[in-house]
Amino acid sequence: MSVTIRPLCPADEPVWRQLWTQYLEFYESSVPEQVYETTFKRLTDPEVKAQFGLIAEAEGRAIGLVHGIFHPHNWRVEEVCYLQDLFVSPEARGTGAGRALIEAVYARADANGTPAVYWLTQEFNATARQLYDRIARVTPFIKYQR
Repeated sequence: MSVTIRPLCPADEPVWRQLWTQYLEFYESSVPEQVYETTFKRLTDPEVKAQFGLIAEAEGRAIGLVHGIFHPHNWRVEEVCYLQDLFVSPEARGTGAGRALIEAVYARADANGTPAVYWLTQEFNATARQLYDRIARVTPFIKYQR
């Protein structure tokens, strides 16, 4: 299966919404309608430089997505990139789509002059962690949240 990665565009809203809902459900989470609307607008607005969304396609249909956020970092002069959401539909897992989405974020970060890309995942996400362990380095940090 050949996978193509491209930026999200306004016409992608229905399929993006479906994929992002599946992602949120995987993490036993949900967001209100206003968050769907606001997030999609930010991800597809060419004037918003700090956030971006990419979509993976295969055989003419959307099979995955990734969202990224560029932000300043106190330990670096240049920005860093937070890979916030990564999802590949269950039937497309194992096709290389997840790796292609991460590599597209790496490329986007490189083009932005942003050498560091980081993300979080839950400890139980063993399938995804097999990929992450091959293309990134796990850190010893533990997340705390208010």
